[in-house]
Amino acid sequence: MRIMLITPPLTQLNTPYPATAYLKGLYVAQGHEVRQLDLGIEVADRVLSADFLSSIGLEREARLIEPVKRFLRGHDDTLAPRIAARTLLPEGPRFAQADDLEWPFGTAGTTDKARHLATLFIEDVADFVRNQVDPHFDLVRYAEHLSCDAPTFDPLYAELHTPPSAVDRILLALLEEEVRSFVPERVDITIPFPGCLYGALRCGQWLMQHTVARVELGGGFPNTEWRQLNEPRLYEFCHTVVIDGHPEAIDLCPDFSDLPFDKYLSLSEMTIPMHRLWSEGRWNKMVMAQGCYWHRCAFCDTTLPYIGRYRAPRATDVVDRMERIVSQTGRTGFHFVDEALPPNLLRQVADEIVARHLVVSWWGNIRFERTYTAELCQLLARSGCVAVSGGLEVASDRLLRLIDKGVTIQQTVDACRHLRQAGIMVHTYLMYGFPTETLQESVDALETVRQMFSQDLVQSAFWHRYAMTCHSPSGREPERFGARRTTLEPNPFCNNEVDWAPIDRADGEPQFDYDIDAVGSALRVATYNFMNGLGLERPVRSWFPIRVPNPSATPKKPHKSRR
Repeated sequence: MRIMLITPPLTQLNTPYPATAYLKGLYVAQGHEVRQLDLGIEVADRVLSADFLSSIGLEREARLIEPVKRFLRGHDDTLAPRIAARTLLPEGPRFAQADDLEWPFGTAGTTDKARHLATLFIEDVADFVRNQVDPHFDLVRYAEHLSCDAPTFDPLYAELHTPPSAVDRILLALLEEEVRSFVPERVDITIPFPGCLYGALRCGQWLMQHTVARVELGGGFPNTEWRQLNEPRLYEFCHTVVIDGHPEAIDLCPDFSDLPFDKYLSLSEMTIPMHRLWSEGRWNKMVMAQGCYWHRCAFCDTTLPYIGRYRAPRATDVVDRMERIVSQTGRTGFHFVDEALPPNLLRQVADEIVARHLVVSWWGNIRFERTYTAELCQLLARSGCVAVSGGLEVASDRLLRLIDKGVTIQQTVDACRHLRQAGIMVHTYLMYGFPTETLQESVDALETVRQMFSQDLVQSAFWHRYAMTCHSPSGREPERFGARRTTLEPNPFCNNEVDWAPIDRADGEPQFDYDIDAVGSALRVATYNFMNGLGLERPVRSWFPIRVPNPSATPKKPHKSRR
């Protein structure tokens, strides 16, 4: 059977999303003829082209876009001094944030500075396209506003029955070229994120109208949002929605061999080092083990099989796959996209990499456990580990116990110290607004984060507000956590995040007797400054626009970083 695998726009511009590569590895092993197509990078390449920009009146940008793309693809580093000098590129609104680039880049970081400025140029162009030509377009998503938390199909369905937009026409022209060339009998379209749904359905709509190929939709978004689907109109755009399909694909080596690696753009969206890993470099995305070995956190969708069903391969198989992927892509960097890398397997993989004398670089998500001793972290660094991310979440030992995170603040601090001493960069995810969280705990959490930045235990962090999902322990049994669901009937279209309300305290007072939005804003602003090395000596109370208590933790005087 001839099978076409499609990643619709848009995911990332620097590297391919791995779902189709895993499916190709499976289907080729089964004897099928397979072609995979990353329509995200193909659409972006056509939009960010001299022909298209000239057609929408961006004449100066049209003259510069191809040289800038060559530079961002690593094909012409000699352009860096001209870009860094800020004499070549037109500077639109995005450049307002580029007034002081000396502190992140200094005078020696010419190439890095130029990549950041070239990215701002690309973002200015994308903003113009979105504002003046096609409201759906963005560099990392496509019509996402129609897909996020969509209880009904109505708005998206209506949009799909309007004439195709300018970018839609590019998307469909690319699809038609590939279909006419390959003539698939089946087309599998992966939908990893909400920002890919509209593009996926535009493709499915065209395929259903113009081909006899069987159209199947699957991926992270359907597996999360469509488990209670009750929308017959969706089948105007596909024949089948696949839920929990193809688990055996994870046991095989992904096949990236026919993806256009020369087209991906290494962007530098932010100057913070850890954030740059997401958008810079052509990382080979790969899964080390299926699912999460812990799968107990109260906020996580642990009831979904792709998280709760844990299976680990042999370390030798993991490293064999790494070597095969390097031969396919010519790239030695790996981003392991596991929910949480299992430390025992990680040790074995690191030993195997060192034993084979492989020169690779890698990073991924971990849990900050006591397992991460100084000795293990040194081994990980020798094997090529350059960075890790992990969840400190609520940064409160009481709340960490409540959510069954399985780690303490002290264990996190110890793990981060050992990682940093080994030269490994650390990013942490943080959460506020979990049921029963007090204002005092929010202030204490920020103080903990301040101390970790001041001691160089973390290099970047991000706060998000707690969201209750129907697939998480806190969503399935909210009363255990001091909350109640305010809606119980499923939506006909998308079902993941659910409405909830806190249960009032025993004394009748509300749980959140403070402005939670003001607290969230203060946490994000303060942490952004900490990432830039600013405000570490300020009392954490000063970041809040509302009256807050002093932190319970004893403030520690910041010391100079060992970096």
